[in-house]
Amino acid sequence: MTPPPDPGDREGRSEEAEDTPDPGSHAALAALLDRPAADAAAPLAPLLHWLCFRPRVPRGELGPDGHPRTGGFLPPVELPRRMWGGGELAFAAPLRTGVPVHRTSVIARVRRREGRSGPLVLVTVDHTLRQNGASVLTERQDLVYRAAPTAAPDAPGDAAGAEEEQPPGRWRRSLVPDPVLLFQYSALTFNSHRIHYDRPYAREEEGYPGLVVHAPLTATLLLDHYLRHRPAATVTGFRFRAVRPAFDGHALVLHATPVPGGARRRAADDRGRTVMSAEVDAV
Repeated sequence: MTPPPDPGDREGRSEEAEDTPDPGSHAALAALLDRPAADAAAPLAPLLHWLCFRPRVPRGELGPDGHPRTGGFLPPVELPRRMWGGGELAFAAPLRTGVPVHRTSVIARVRRREGRSGPLVLVTVDHTLRQNGASVLTERQDLVYRAAPTAAPDAPGDAAGAEEEQPPGRWRRSLVPDPVLLFQYSALTFNSHRIHYDRPYAREEEGYPGLVVHAPLTATLLLDHYLRHRPAATVTGFRFRAVRPAFDGHALVLHATPVPGGARRRAADDRGRTVMSAEVDAV
C-alpha cells in the first residue's frame, strides 16, 4: 500500500497571488461592525486585507466540510478538522483600495504532534503583501488540523488544564454573535466552511455545540474594539492566539487594557474563559 504523502514535504513551497482591494467590500464590513463607511480614498483599517484573496475554488474541489480540499498549496493533511489557531502581523503601511496587491505565501513549517484529544498537524504560513512594489504587510498564520471528534471540542491549540481567573479589561464590550453575523462574515470572505453556518453539520459531524465564530472575525472585533477607544492610533503590529472556540448565541466579551505602545486584548466566553488573547502595537 502506498503511504500517504508527508505534509512536511511542503515546507518551503510558495505561491503568488494578486488582488485589488474593493471599496464596496470594505464598506460592507464597516456595516457588519456597525461603523460608518470610510471614504473610498482613505487608507484601509488593519485586518481588512482579509477580505482580499478570497478563495476561488471550483465546487468540485471542495471537501465535505465546505473548505477547499488540502493538497493544493496547503499540505495534504489527512486530519479532517481544521481551524485558524493564531497569527502575527506587522503593518509597514496601510493598504489602499483600487491599487493591486501582490501576495507571496510560503509554507514556513509543518509539525506533527500528539495533543490531549489526539493527533495534530500545525501548519505555519508566511505572507508578504506589496503595493506599488513596496512591502506593506507581513503576516504569519498558524493553522491547526485535528482528528474527528470523540468528545465535545475545546481548544484549537489543545490547551490543557484549568484557566486562571483573568482580571477584567479597562475597556469592555459584550456582544452575542448570531447566525446573521456569522453568515455576513462568511459571505464577505467567501468562507464556505460549514461549521460557521450549517448547524446540523457543526453539531453532528464535528461535535460542536453550535455554530463556530470565525477566529479572524473574533480578531477583527478585538482590534476594532481597540480602535474605537484609540481612533487616532496607527497600528503597527497585532498578535493573536485562539484558545478555544466561541459559539453563536453565547456572549462574547471583549476586554482591553491599554499599555505603553498599545494594548493587551482578550475575548472571553459567557463563562469568563478566554476564547482569544491578543496584543496590539500602536503609535
